[in-house]
Amino acid sequence: MQSENTLHSKKGFLRKYEVYLGEFVYGGIDGCVTTFAVVAGAVGAGLDSSIIIILGFANLLADGFAMSVGAYLSTKSERDNYRKHKQVEYWEVDNLPELERQEIREIFAAKGFEGKLLEQVVDVITSDRERWVDVMMKEELGMMEETKSPIKMGLVTYMAFILIGLIPLLTYVWDYLSPISGNRFLITSLLTAVGFMCIGFLKTYVTETKIWKGVLETLALGAIAASVAYFVGDLLEQLIVGA
Repeated sequence: MQSENTLHSKKGFLRKYEVYLGEFVYGGIDGCVTTFAVVAGAVGAGLDSSIIIILGFANLLADGFAMSVGAYLSTKSERDNYRKHKQVEYWEVDNLPELERQEIREIFAAKGFEGKLLEQVVDVITSDRERWVDVMMKEELGMMEETKSPIKMGLVTYMAFILIGLIPLLTYVWDYLSPISGNRFLITSLLTAVGFMCIGFLKTYVTETKIWKGVLETLALGAIAASVAYFVGDLLEQLIVGA
């Protein structure tokens, strides 16, 4: 019994926070991709480690903030839009009850209810104002109330962007503080690949796809972005600096 209660407790915990997991995943992917692209472009252009660190952190902090603001505003807009339409439904239920009652009847008739059963369903739903409006919001408008906090969504996005996006910069920060031997970009690429694999694994939980597929998709996304940035940086370095 205790183990069963523990299992239910864990499932409840996951359900409570899984609404934010998707935002963490996509924030982490964006942070890792964009920062690694900046590093790859700078390496392709032959820039010094100190420049790579400056460009990387500028991108990390500014882009992360912009993305978190976008997540906050998006979630808040969804909440505000839901509330606005809900107020309209309240007004219609209060001022046009027969019309709204007929809409309930048509909705459930389309679901296969008929005769006395249909009228019973209509009576039950319209007997409670809150229930009536909630059914209209879901069945007529196809809208569900947003349960995610806009502030938490923004914070989760920013945290994920910073934490995962920091990975491509670690090697260059370490090298700046204490010079290391070996190919810095190769080390960075390997560390970033691990980061992509971890975030790709979490992504499979959100999208409910196979683990290998989620990991490979995320790795491919990062590789493509980095390749484009590297070759663009190399091309511009040849055209501008080498001219």
